[in-house]
Parts: sequence; C-alpha cells; structure tokens
Amino acid sequence: MSDEASKGNAPAKKPKKRMSRRERERRRALVLSILTGGAVVGLGLAGYYPVMTYAKAEDRLRPPGAIEEREFLAACIKCGQCVQVCPVEAIILADFEDGFGNGVPHIVARDQACDFSCDAVQCILACPTGALTHEIDKKEQVRMGLAVLTRPDTCLARKGLGFKGTARGDDFPGLHRYIEVDRWNPIRIADHPYDLELCDLCVRECPIKDAIRLEPMSDDPNDKRKTPVVTDKCVGCGMCEMICPVDPPSIEIIPRKKYGEA
Repeated sequence: MSDEASKGNAPAKKPKKRMSRRERERRRALVLSILTGGAVVGLGLAGYYPVMTYAKAEDRLRPPGAIEEREFLAACIKCGQCVQVCPVEAIILADFEDGFGNGVPHIVARDQACDFSCDAVQCILACPTGALTHEIDKKEQVRMGLAVLTRPDTCLARKGLGFKGTARGDDFPGLHRYIEVDRWNPIRIADHPYDLELCDLCVRECPIKDAIRLEPMSDDPNDKRKTPVVTDKCVGCGMCEMICPVDPPSIEIIPRKKYGEA
C-alpha cells in the first residue's frame, strides 16, 4: 500500500482543545495555592511562620463571643457562617499572612464596626463549633474588647469643637443602623450627614446604652470642652472607632482588653 493510501486511511488528528478562561483561572489558582501551601509548610517546619504570625493573629478583633485566642484558633473551622449572617458585613476572613489565623474571622473596626444592636448577636447563633459563644462569662455580657482614647489630643470634643458633614467622607462605604431612620436596615454613614455644635459622634452612635459618655473638662460653665469617658458597659463593638471623624481615630478598640485593666 502506498504511503499516500496509508495517509488517506489514517484517522485525522483532533484539534487540541483550548481551555476556557475560567479553566485557566482555576488552574492558575490551583498552582498558586500549591506553591503558597508549600511555602507555608516549609516555613512552619522551619519554625518561623507560626512564631511570626501568631502575634498578628492575637491582635485581631474577633467577632462577639470569641473564646480565648488559642482555643478560638483551634475551635474555628473557618466555615464562614458568621460572615454570611452579619447584617453589616463587618466580619471578614483573614488571609495566609495571619499564619495560624488563616481563614479565621475578624473585624477591622475602622473599616466596618460590629453592629452589636443586631438581634441575638447572629454570628454567635450561627457558629457551629462554640468558637463564638454566649457562655464565656455568665456574669457579664458578651464582649470583644474595650474602647480606649488613644489619641486624646486629636479629639474634637476635647478641643470644644463641633462637626459638620459626613463622618468619614462621601465615599466611605461603612454601614450603621440609625434608629431614627430605620431600625432594621443599615444605611451608609456617608448618607447621614451631621451638624453638631460639639462633636459627640462616639457617644451619639454607640449601640450600647451608657457605654461611653462626655464629661466636662473643667468647672468653667463657658468651657465647651468635654472628654469621652468609657464605662464598664463597653463591649468593644468598634462603632466609636469607625465613626470618629478624625484620621487616625482619636478612639480605638483594644481587642480582648477588659475594663479596669492597665
């Protein structure tokens, strides 16, 4: 049989199938995940990665009801249920830079405070493992940390100054449930401007009654200056830190700090 005949009888080669864009992205993500995982394991075996990143994980502001940090990291299965039920989307999952805290939920209060006024603290109800629980201390309410006036010299109230406009600028995406507007649906802080003779945003928007108040800085009745005072009612939700119009904020949440601690 001639070569031409044999070629004519040979089955035609199928054209090579091109991967779709989605398939290429999946393959790229898989390769990146494998490389990242290998690097993390290598650093972990060398004794570096957990040491470097555990301290960072401890500094995270955990959702309401988080148990002690080491136990929390062990109990959390990174399911994301707390993320899904948060009405203001305050809870986010950490990336691999957090080491032991990779994929574990936390809150960046300056970006989006916890809506502690949400019914029954939904993230705790959604947690399937007890990493978030109401049972931390039956004598006290669930807490996240404590508000601390870390930059008193920048506080507008302490300067006797008012505030007019949107608390964090027109582009700030942070949400808050304004009782006088709509108790059930959070709105953008940028959509709620203020006109205050004396800035009291940290007190005005705190969801916990009597957690923070303004006190006069002198006995002079003409002295408009007042200072924020945090009480033992504070749960560390982060609303005061998020709403503070000064940047960086005059008041911040110290994770897991308790009232009366040095």
